[in-house]
Amino acid sequence: MPTSSPFRERIKLLKQEYDQLKSGKESLLQLLDEAEISEAVYNSNAIEDSTLTLRETEKILLEMEVSRDVSLREIFEAKNLARVIEYVRSKVRDEEMIFEQILLLHQMLLGNIDDKIAGRFRKKGEYVRVGAHVALALEHLERMIEEILIEYSSDFETIHPFNDGNGRIGRVLINYQLQQLGFPSIIIRDKEKQTYYRGFHEYKYEQNTKPMGKVIALAVVESLHKRTTYLRGDTIMPLVEYAQKLGKPAPIILNAALRQTIPAFREKGVWKIGKKY
Repeated sequence: MPTSSPFRERIKLLKQEYDQLKSGKESLLQLLDEAEISEAVYNSNAIEDSTLTLRETEKILLEMEVSRDVSLREIFEAKNLARVIEYVRSKVRDEEMIFEQILLLHQMLLGNIDDKIAGRFRKKGEYVRVGAHVALALEHLERMIEEILIEYSSDFETIHPFNDGNGRIGRVLINYQLQQLGFPSIIIRDKEKQTYYRGFHEYKYEQNTKPMGKVIALAVVESLHKRTTYLRGDTIMPLVEYAQKLGKPAPIILNAALRQTIPAFREKGVWKIGKKY
């Protein structure tokens, strides 16, 4: 997570506060994680051009009827990804990630969607292109995935080991790695998709990890801000109301939230902050 020294220090201090506050409050953290699943599923699928809204995603995960015709594929994409996220969270402290587990996650993700490619890496002659990026040839896949399992900074989505589902599995693995290190999970949001993709471009063509590091670091800080606010028992208020309370223009406060210079966070796309701040 390459970031500036001051930002790294902020993450370190926030993590220390989070670790101190969470003792004995595991049930609250579990509730927060569970409440975020629909939001995580919606954003990850939206990055891959799913047409589902957040509300539709919530309804599908709750087995409720959606008011418009939705493709069976999008329904399974939502349900399957939710299962993958829940599975990884339940297993994160038990085991190291290995080939077989990555393949299992992919099987869970694409089961009932495309069973011909679910749970296996690309075969000879199978290539994947995302925009202008053509994934590595087959003969490099296993070596590169071995490096992923050793080096957390490796770029799973640049390798594209699968025919489909690489982005969603890649984001799940980012969270797996963070949780292994004791951090809460993060949400990479569809609204920040262009910045996220620019991070891949910079890494591929310039070997520059800073743009992607910034995306992940900001998401980590936001996740820590959310959890520490709840763990302290602070009353939560919308950021718009907070701006009115301060007598400052909402765009200025929103900009501070986006830069994470104030402890603001999003819930279902709405910016919020603790009243006591």
